[in-house]
Amino acid sequence: MKTQVVIVGAGPAGTGLAISLKKQGIESILLEKESFPRLHVGESMTGECGASVRALGLEQEMAKFHYPVKWGTMVYGTDGRNSFYVPVMGRNSEDSLFKQSTWQVRRADFDKMLLDVCEDQGIKTIKGMATDVLRNEQGIPCGVKYKNGDGEELEIHADMVADASGQNTFLSTKGVAGKRTMGKYAKQLAVFSHFEGVVRPTPGEDGQLMTDDTIIFYQKRNHWAWMIPINDKLVSVGVVTPAEYFRSSRKSMKDFLLSEMMTLNPELTKRLGDAVMVEDAHSCANYSYQIHEFAGPGYICVGDAHRFIDPIFSLGMHFTLVECRKAADAIADYLGGKTAGLEQPFADYMKFCELGMDNVQVLLDVFWSYPFAFSLYIKDPKYRDGFVDLFAGRCYVEDPPACIKKLRGLQAEIPDAEMAAA
Repeated sequence: MKTQVVIVGAGPAGTGLAISLKKQGIESILLEKESFPRLHVGESMTGECGASVRALGLEQEMAKFHYPVKWGTMVYGTDGRNSFYVPVMGRNSEDSLFKQSTWQVRRADFDKMLLDVCEDQGIKTIKGMATDVLRNEQGIPCGVKYKNGDGEELEIHADMVADASGQNTFLSTKGVAGKRTMGKYAKQLAVFSHFEGVVRPTPGEDGQLMTDDTIIFYQKRNHWAWMIPINDKLVSVGVVTPAEYFRSSRKSMKDFLLSEMMTLNPELTKRLGDAVMVEDAHSCANYSYQIHEFAGPGYICVGDAHRFIDPIFSLGMHFTLVECRKAADAIADYLGGKTAGLEQPFADYMKFCELGMDNVQVLLDVFWSYPFAFSLYIKDPKYRDGFVDLFAGRCYVEDPPACIKKLRGLQAEIPDAEMAAA
């Protein structure tokens, strides 16, 4: 079997890349080991993430699901104090901010929707698990081996291999991309489920909070919870803590989640109402990691397949969908011969990806180490617009906003031991 690009993984990174490649006239095959729909976290979109969905031509598809509309994010500090709200806002051609909205999504539906769009566009999906990378005589990746549901080992030959396998980091594991190094938040665990009966905000509550906004509840460093409406009945609630804290509780995932919901933050507790858990409690590692060499002749990594940083401000999906479009452009240049002869044909793509994530890393480091100072800066008119831009996802800028320059000073003061313990 032969194609131009074989994509390992059919989550949003894989399907987003396939759709973007289709717009470039490039053929691809998606290889996915799991069945859809599937339960997944990462249900909240930033403003620019919503713009990426529209750029993929999916706004009409989104409308069919009647997804909740998100107007902003509220963060409640310890004991419900020192809260702040960041609205979803766009920037127009005159470089002025304007009111905007985005979506909250049920990932089981959203991911399946993207896969269905691929099918409608004639993009082929194969059920199977990638097992190895094929290489040509020059050692350049030229396809993958995979096992189908019957255990047969088959091959897909391609001009390029794209890794959209998320935390499996397929190309790194197989020694094609660079080695994965653990990041600054490497010992966290998320426990989550879906609930009915959670009390949602009334419009304008606490000044600006809207009914279907994201709410984050801070307890202490690396100990927080989220509340994200995902349809007219269901609300996703999850708790993130150090993994050792969960293990030491000796509780089941369900009991741990229910206990934390009652004690983590009073603002969360008061919204529980007659909440009923309607899914089993699930957990996933919330560690951060980075792969520095994540593209080269014959291969490219997209989204979590090369880097994952703390998801508290819901930027993961944004990173992924932006990278899908940039990767498609870079692949078009490579396959078209524009960059094929270069030693590193994807240097600009890698630089772009790292730029956005590095700017957000500053935001996260200071939020965790100096939460009170962070809450003051985010309310300061001198820095407010910059924070709004970053929360929206406008982070791919070489000359970052004043707030990042201010936060870098605090970031430099964070003790190495404190970051190592994260």
